[in-house]
Amino acid sequence: MSSKQIGFFIILAFIIAIPIAYAQEISIGEKAEQKSVEVVISSSDKIHVKHVITSSNSPRQVELINGTITNLSVSDEEGKEKQFVIIGDNDGVIINPSQKNIIVEYDLGDVLFLKNNMWTWDFRYLETTSFIIPKVDLIFVNSKPVYLGEKNGILCHGCQMILEYSIDEPRILQNIKFENKEFLIEIRTFAEINQFNFDQTTKSISFDVNGENQFITTIIPLELLSRPYNVYMGGEKIFFHEYINNGTHVWLNIRPDNSGNVSIIGATVISDEKSTIQNNPSTSVSNVNQDIIVYILVGVIVLIGLVVMVIMMRKKKLSITSREIQDNNT
Repeated sequence: MSSKQIGFFIILAFIIAIPIAYAQEISIGEKAEQKSVEVVISSSDKIHVKHVITSSNSPRQVELINGTITNLSVSDEEGKEKQFVIIGDNDGVIINPSQKNIIVEYDLGDVLFLKNNMWTWDFRYLETTSFIIPKVDLIFVNSKPVYLGEKNGILCHGCQMILEYSIDEPRILQNIKFENKEFLIEIRTFAEINQFNFDQTTKSISFDVNGENQFITTIIPLELLSRPYNVYMGGEKIFFHEYINNGTHVWLNIRPDNSGNVSIIGATVISDEKSTIQNNPSTSVSNVNQDIIVYILVGVIVLIGLVVMVIMMRKKKLSITSREIQDNNT
């Protein structure tokens, strides 16, 4: 038996002799260097985790992701099982030295919970972690929408996040006719949507929302309602995310705290106000011209007054001088 194996079994005996209650406070061996961490979410109760650990000449400690861990296995890249020691209540494992990369795999449960119609995971694992979520095109990370599209996952660096996603989210389609064209607006939400309306005068969208803390995603044709946008609820401006613009459509997302009426107003109203001013340039120009004329007239009057005063003063001075001359001659 090699010295490395003897050392490993000494560590094993030491861990077994320590009560589990204190196991989480113990760090034996150096922290393992992880090449990758992959989390595959097939469903709320089917989550598989895979850690790839770089080779090492000494025992390494690998922290596992919090949750109910089952089917834990440790093997090398060729699939050969390797010896390992569990720390605490599946909090981590100690793996034996290996000249090859080590694969740590397990199934994870009791981490995803249904909240407000969204599967939610309060995740914290300070390693770069990739999440694979098949059959889902839209997720939320810390309430921010992330559109996956044809991709099936995300990469989270030093990961601490609230992950949320839904399955079979209802979609509401609204056809709008405007200027001899037809536009399709899509609303994705579990909330109840009523009284949908498109105001042709202001080119704004409004609808009633019945539901609290529900994500509402509205997909709007840019030709119908252009950027920038303002979103109001009950007359008060609310926060929203604008996160997809493919050149023809934009995705707007909100999460109202309460039920109420939502209005989405684009740039048209602002541009109309600007055009109202710009379409009447003669008014502003005429006002400016009138002001200039007034100033010129006032200036001319003042100048004439000054000239008259100078002439009068000169005449007066000349008359006084002539009198003085006459008096002297006399």
